[in-house]
Amino acid sequence: MKAGVHMRQRPLPTPDATGVYTFPDDLANAHRAHQDRLTARRRAGDATVMEVTAPYGGHPYLIEQRHPVGQPVVVIEPHHDDLVLSASGLFLTRPRPLTVVTVFTRSTSAHRSALAKHPGEEAVSTLRAGESRQALLPVGADQRLLGYRDATPPYRPYDPAVLKLVTADLERVLAEVGAAELLAPVGVTRHPDHLLVHEAARRVGCRWFWEDVAFWQTYGLSTDDRQLFQERVGDSLVPELVDITSVLLDKLTLLYLHASQLQPLHAMYRPLRHAWTTAAALRPADPVCFAERFYRRETQ
Repeated sequence: MKAGVHMRQRPLPTPDATGVYTFPDDLANAHRAHQDRLTARRRAGDATVMEVTAPYGGHPYLIEQRHPVGQPVVVIEPHHDDLVLSASGLFLTRPRPLTVVTVFTRSTSAHRSALAKHPGEEAVSTLRAGESRQALLPVGADQRLLGYRDATPPYRPYDPAVLKLVTADLERVLAEVGAAELLAPVGVTRHPDHLLVHEAARRVGCRWFWEDVAFWQTYGLSTDDRQLFQERVGDSLVPELVDITSVLLDKLTLLYLHASQLQPLHAMYRPLRHAWTTAAALRPADPVCFAERFYRRETQ
């Protein structure tokens, strides 16, 4: 029996008036029960259940291996965790042959607890790359690392010269990968790395984007940021919601694998709470509890 079927039999926690405070604990309990079910399946000989390990802390988790089908997709992400935070539910729900191009892979960005154990750019970059490899295993993704350095606070507009270099690198990778549909961040967030990657993706022909605000609320969830985003894109982008309710706990597993960024562990609830809010547009007409938002560019 598939993981999604198990989950449908047990109501998932939702951040309601009371649950907004208990949601992290409720999710953690639901996730432990989900891991127990996967353990039972694995012990019974189910070869579709695989083990992945969180590099920060070494904690093992079980998850169902996906089997990609259909047209290949190239995902262009700014940082190692951006796809998992905002759009991994899509590929857990609808697996497709996947290549992930990570642009900014040299980093000193991690939670202070991780920085104490992994000081310096090389150690942090190696840790975050390891987390990304583990998180991409269940969806069978290939990964290309472009090697650029993250922007650091205080943030400034991105360098047009770097944009030109990134665009050229993306053109080279896409030529190597061959025909594929492109997916990139839509650039709601004010983070300059996200805005640069969005523009570079547009320049290489991307017309499909994910909403990149699932974790860092201060970058993209304020009213003025959303208004600026709307002013910038106008009616050129058509939104679409993808139901990720059946894979929510597997997405939480992928979030756990990025523990160097998301500490304490209850911080993992933020992307899922955002997915609950996103799904509100589909309720009550459609019984969708959690969703991710994507955008299509209909006109150039």
